[in-house]
Amino acid sequence: MHPISDERNWLTWLVKVRILILMVLLAIELAVIRLTPSPLPIVPFLTGMVLWFVLSLFFLFLVSVWNEHRLQAILQVLADLAMVTLVVHVTGGIDSSLNFLYPLVIVVACMLLPRAWGYLSAALAFILFGTILELDYYLVIPSYSNSHPKLKALQVVIFVNLFAYFAIAYLAGLLMSKLRQVDVQLKDASGALENLQALHENIVQSMSGGVITTGLDGHITLVNRAAQQLLDISDAELRGRSVADLFQDPLPHFGEARGYGEVRYTTAKGFRKTFRVLVSALAVSVRGDLGFVYSFDDLTEIRRLEREVRMQDRLAAVGRLAAAIAHEIRNPLTSIAGSVSMLSDAPSLNPEERHLLQIVIRESDRLNDIITDFLAYSRGKQYRFERANLIPLLEDTLTLLEHRLTAENAGIKLERSFPKSEAWVLADGDKLKQVFWNFCENAVRAMKKDGGTLTVALAERDSDWEITFADTGHGLNPQQTEKIFEPFQSNFEGGTGLGLAIVYQIVQAHEGKVWARSAVGKGTSFIVRLRRMAEAMAGGGASGSECASIALAAAGAAGGRRG
Repeated sequence: MHPISDERNWLTWLVKVRILILMVLLAIELAVIRLTPSPLPIVPFLTGMVLWFVLSLFFLFLVSVWNEHRLQAILQVLADLAMVTLVVHVTGGIDSSLNFLYPLVIVVACMLLPRAWGYLSAALAFILFGTILELDYYLVIPSYSNSHPKLKALQVVIFVNLFAYFAIAYLAGLLMSKLRQVDVQLKDASGALENLQALHENIVQSMSGGVITTGLDGHITLVNRAAQQLLDISDAELRGRSVADLFQDPLPHFGEARGYGEVRYTTAKGFRKTFRVLVSALAVSVRGDLGFVYSFDDLTEIRRLEREVRMQDRLAAVGRLAAAIAHEIRNPLTSIAGSVSMLSDAPSLNPEERHLLQIVIRESDRLNDIITDFLAYSRGKQYRFERANLIPLLEDTLTLLEHRLTAENAGIKLERSFPKSEAWVLADGDKLKQVFWNFCENAVRAMKKDGGTLTVALAERDSDWEITFADTGHGLNPQQTEKIFEPFQSNFEGGTGLGLAIVYQIVQAHEGKVWARSAVGKGTSFIVRLRRMAEAMAGGGASGSECASIALAAAGAAGGRRG
């Protein structure tokens, strides 16, 4: 037999329905006895109903402790037939109004058991009902009926019920057979639908690009795994939010000529990303548009590479001009500075003239510094890569800075956060000191007016060392932060705008990463990531030839980038 549902649930349901029917019948019969002069014996009737009620409670307990549901169904059907016979007898036999309970038991048998049990229960109902009427007729048992029909009339009633019981068994069995077929088809269709839904969901979740669906009101209804990873936020936090509130720029609207756009996004950790977003309608053929689908991919790395290419193009153009600038400007500038210096020593100059000559000398020196930085930025640099410990390099830089800040009484505090005593990398130590000093110098300039705190921290990030220089200065706006490593983008008065551009070159030559985080009024943080050196190599486990080969490879990579 193929059950319509779980057999245990059906048995539990049957017991509960039986108890409900018993309570209703008891109430009706008691009302009839009270309101009409009925000869119905109250004590046998109540005894039979109580016995049936106790049996029902027993079956309810049995369902929870016994897993043989087929046997339980047979026991319940047989018990119901016996109890119906008892109740029919005490309520008048042939005059009883409760003989309709036999068809109910037959229907229940067809529901819980194979079709043959429907006919078997009909036969048992016929035998029990006929037996009780025959015994009542011949006064073998006490009779509670008011009428005493003749034998032929009694036999007609018995055989009419026989026909009725088998007709009910046939119809109920046929109906249940059809119902089971429909149930099997429904389960097959539900399984196919679930498989299709699972396939579609797996396709959406397996896409490498981010996908967000929204309703017509713009609130998010679905987010795939790639979108959660790109946005660095969980599905629970995204569902129900307005998609427009996620990004810093307006999203493209469906129906626009381009159909896509670029938007900026800031993660919870402060990383800024750029996404290309395409929007399309979420349409169903019957119901029309139900919402929108936003698919997006990460352009952050591409835009970063584009900025690098632009910087390399600028560097190439600057390199072509460097020699001419050196000869055409620096030599005459030296002559001018020397001549003015000699003139400033003349005793005949009054204080105002001497002050003007000092201005000329100072501005000449500043112009010379600009040309020096300019040539340092444009020339190819030579690197000497060897294993180096970042901790002493940082300590040397910070010690020099502390002495300077103490001498100047600048009101700036230094804080260190170095959880490890060794942090080995393959690098040019002198060049890294130049990087660290430049970050410290920028931090001091940013806090020179009001003082503050410079925090230098070192941490492990996957296979890299991450060094952070965080100040509490005035901060930068997003436009300044985005262009901070480009040449001639100084944010300080008197700066050349080449210091951080040189820093960027040095970090790139070390195959590292450098970026800035800042907000107006909240200070600026410069972050450098350098690849960690293997512990065995850092501890001397690698041979000299291996270290030399790695250094040559890094130098070659740096030279390739310079070219």
